[in-house]
Amino acid sequence: MNSDSHSFTPISRRQFITTTALAAAAVYVGKPGLGLAEPAKPELRGHALNGGWQVAKAGTRDWVPATVPGCIHTDLMAAGEIPDPFYREFEQSVQWVGETDWVYRRSFSVPLELLQHDQVLLRCEGLDTFAIIKLNGQKVGTANNMFRTWEFDVKAALKEGENTIEIALNSVMPFIKERDQDKGQYKGVGGRSWVRKEPCSFGWDWAPRLITSGIWRNISIQTFDQARLEDVIISQDHSESNQVNLAIELGAQLIKTVSVHAVVSVVYQGKTMATSKVALQNGKARTSISVQAPQLWWPAGMGDQPLYTIQVALLSADGRVLDRTEKRIGLRTLKLIEKDDQNPLRFEVNGVSFFAKGANWIPADSFAPRVTPEKLRQYVADAAAVNMNMLRFWGGGYYEEDALYDACDEMGICVWVDFKFACASYPSFDHDFMENVRQEARDNLRRLAHHPCIAVWCGNNEIIYLVRDKWGDNTMSREGYDQLFKHLLGNQVKELSPQTSYVSGSPECGDVHYWDVWWGDKTFEAYRKLSGFMSEFGYQSYPEPKSVRAYTAPEDRTSTFTPVMKWHERADTGNLRIQNMTGNYFRRPKDFDNTIWVSQIVQGYGIKMGAEAWRRQMPKSMGCLFWQYNDCWPVASWSSVDYFGRWKPLHYLARRFYAPILISGLENREKGSVDVFVSSDRLHPCTGKWSWNLTDLNGKSLARGSQPIEIPARTSHPLQTLDFSKPCRSPGTNQLLVWLKLEVEGKTVSENLVTFVRPKEFELPDPNIKLAINEARDGFTATLTAEKPALWAWLCSDEIDATYSDNFVHLMADTPVQIQVRPKRSLSNEDFTKTIKVWSLFNTYAATEVSG
Repeated sequence: MNSDSHSFTPISRRQFITTTALAAAAVYVGKPGLGLAEPAKPELRGHALNGGWQVAKAGTRDWVPATVPGCIHTDLMAAGEIPDPFYREFEQSVQWVGETDWVYRRSFSVPLELLQHDQVLLRCEGLDTFAIIKLNGQKVGTANNMFRTWEFDVKAALKEGENTIEIALNSVMPFIKERDQDKGQYKGVGGRSWVRKEPCSFGWDWAPRLITSGIWRNISIQTFDQARLEDVIISQDHSESNQVNLAIELGAQLIKTVSVHAVVSVVYQGKTMATSKVALQNGKARTSISVQAPQLWWPAGMGDQPLYTIQVALLSADGRVLDRTEKRIGLRTLKLIEKDDQNPLRFEVNGVSFFAKGANWIPADSFAPRVTPEKLRQYVADAAAVNMNMLRFWGGGYYEEDALYDACDEMGICVWVDFKFACASYPSFDHDFMENVRQEARDNLRRLAHHPCIAVWCGNNEIIYLVRDKWGDNTMSREGYDQLFKHLLGNQVKELSPQTSYVSGSPECGDVHYWDVWWGDKTFEAYRKLSGFMSEFGYQSYPEPKSVRAYTAPEDRTSTFTPVMKWHERADTGNLRIQNMTGNYFRRPKDFDNTIWVSQIVQGYGIKMGAEAWRRQMPKSMGCLFWQYNDCWPVASWSSVDYFGRWKPLHYLARRFYAPILISGLENREKGSVDVFVSSDRLHPCTGKWSWNLTDLNGKSLARGSQPIEIPARTSHPLQTLDFSKPCRSPGTNQLLVWLKLEVEGKTVSENLVTFVRPKEFELPDPNIKLAINEARDGFTATLTAEKPALWAWLCSDEIDATYSDNFVHLMADTPVQIQVRPKRSLSNEDFTKTIKVWSLFNTYAATEVSG
C-alpha cells in the first residue's frame, strides 16, 4: 500500500448531477455539425495517458496500482484486494466496490512544444460514470455519461515538466437510491434510468450485479493548430451503371479565421482510385467522387467484402497538414424494409432481399476493458463459420469497440445496433437528460456510422411494452416515448448517418420477440406455429463441464440445484425449467456431467426446430436471430458460445440449420409422413440431387430413394411428401430414423435427421463408436465409425481445449465421419489419443463406458 495523500473533496450527489448536466455543453469541445464516423485525432500530436495509474478509496491514502484502460474491479483483483467475483458466490462479497467512491491518479511529463499548440485538450474516450477531473489540483471538467467521449480545454492547467492528473469517480448508487426514494416526483422513472451507464452492469437474467467504475477507454492529451476535422459523412449513389458516386460532406472546427482546404482520396487495395480537392467555407465543404467498376460489399454467404478507404487531409493555405483521418467503407446499399400487410420485416442489400441468420450479442465480459480486439475478432469469425450473416447488438450493454465493427466489416456480418436503452422507462421530460443522450448519440454515430456492416440503428429494446397513455410507475407516456426514440434519436441518425435505416424500437418495428417457450413453458413445437422476423427467442443450457469447473468447487457439482449452481443461473427457476424441458424430450441423464451435456443438446434441439421452420417459410419469414450468442461471465444462459469461447451444440447445429442451402423435413406422426423442403439463400439457382434413407435403430435400411432437383434462388419450396405410414405401424414410429441428404455439384451441402418421436421414446442400442486418430497438418483427424446409429455424437477432452470442424453429429451405421481437431497447445499423437473421448446420446443415460 502507498501512503500518499490526494486532494479530492467529495461533493453531494445532487450538486454533482446538477453541475455536470449544466456544464456538459460548456466542457465538450466540438459543435453539432455534419456528422463524422469517428472524431478526428490530430496526427501524432498528443500524449497518451494510458498505462500505469494508481487508485484509492476517496478519503483514504491506500493507493494500489491501476491500469488504464481498465475498471476498479480488475484493478482491485490484480492488487489482491478482492477475490474473483466470477468464482462460486464471491460476487456477493464485492458489492461494496460499486457503492464506493474512487480516485485515480498518475503523473506525466509535458514538453514545452506541446503547450505551444493553439489547442491542448484532455480527451477521455470513456469515463465510467460520474467523474470529476483535476489537473495539477485544478478542476478542469466533469462527466456523467459512460458512453460519451469527453474533451476538456487544459492548456491553462498544464505546465512544462511534471504534471499530475486526478479523476474522482463517484459511485452512482447514492444518486440512484435518492431518485428511487423520490420516484413520485419524477413521473415514476426509476433511478437507474437517469444514469447513462451500461444497464446490465446492475444485473440481468444472465448477468451478475457488478457496478463498475473506472477509466474504461483511452485517455490522452491531444493538440492541434488552426483547425481540425470534426465531421465526415459519406453518402453513396448506386443509380448509375458500373459506378458508384460518393458525396462527402466535411466539417471542421476552426479556432482562427484561416483559409483551409481538404484533399479527399479513395483508395482500394493500396491504389488511389480518385482524388478531389475542396475549399472549406465557414468550416464546411461538400465534394463528390466517382468510383468506376465498383466492387460491391455483400453479407457473408452472398459475396465478397471488398473495402475502400476514404482518406481526408485538412490543409492550411500554405499546404501544411493540419489534420487527417481515414474511414473504411464498403460500396453497397443496405436497408431494413418494415413489415406491411403483405410482407414481413426484412433486409435488402444491393437491391436483393435476404434471410437474416444470426444471434443476439451481449457484452463479452462484465468488465469491458478485458475484451481484447483478438477476442472480438474470434467471436466474429465463429459467427461467420456457422453461416451467420447478422448479429443484433442488444440495447442493454454498451456501444461496442471499433474492433468488433471492423471484424464484421471484413467478414460480412451485418449488424443491428440498438441504442443503449432497454426494458425501462426513461426521463424524456428532462431537458438535461435529453441533451446528454443527444450528445451520446452523436458521439457514437460519428465514431461508427461509416461501417458497411451496420444495417439498422434501433432506438431501444422492448420499451414499447412499457408505453401507456400517460406516465406511471416504470411506464412511459406515448408522447414521452416518441420524443426520445422517434424524434431525438431518429433525428441524430438522419443527420449523421442519413442512408442508414432507423427504427424506434424492437419489437415495435415489426420483428418478433417470442418467449412463450422459455417463460411460458410451451414446448419447442410452438415455434413452428409462428412466422415473421424472429429477432429474439431462445432456450437455456449450462456451459460444458470444463467451464462449470472453472467457477465451482467439487462440492458444488453434486447437482444443478446446489447453491453455487443456482447462483450462476440468473433467470427465475431457470434450473427447474431446464430440468423439465429435458424431461419433455430426453431421458434423465445419469450424473452431473451428463446433465450438463444433455441440457446443451436440448437447447440445440429446440432452436433448430424453430430456425428450420422459419427458413421453410421463406419469404413469409425473413429472419432468425436467436437469443443469445455469447456470455459476459460463466453462467447457465441462452448462449451458443460460453464465456470461455467454447461452442455449445447449438453453435455446431447453427452451421447446419443456417447452411446456404438447407434440406429439412416436417414429420407428421399421425399420417406417418415427412414433408421435405429445400431452402436456399444463394443468389442464383442451381441443380443438385437429394436422397433419403429410412432406417431402424439398428441401422438397417427399410426404404430409400433419390432424385435430381432444381433449386431456385432465395426461397424455400417443398420437394416431396414421403409416405412411411406402413413402417410407422410396424416396426413403429419409435423405431424409425429418416436420414436426408442434399448434394450440389457432387458435394454434400446439407444433411438432416427427422424422427417421428421425441428422443426419449427411442430404445437406442449401444452404437459402439470406434475412434481412430491420425495426425493432420494443423492437428489431428478423428474418424468416428458406429456399428449402429449414434445420435449427437461428440468429441471432448477434460484436459485440453481444441477447435473442432464439427461436433454433435448423427452417425449412420458403418458410415465413417471425419472431424478435424486442432488442439490449442502442441500434443503428440499418443497424448492426444489419451485425452480425447467420444460420447453420444446413448452414453448420457446408459451405464456404459465411453470410447476413448
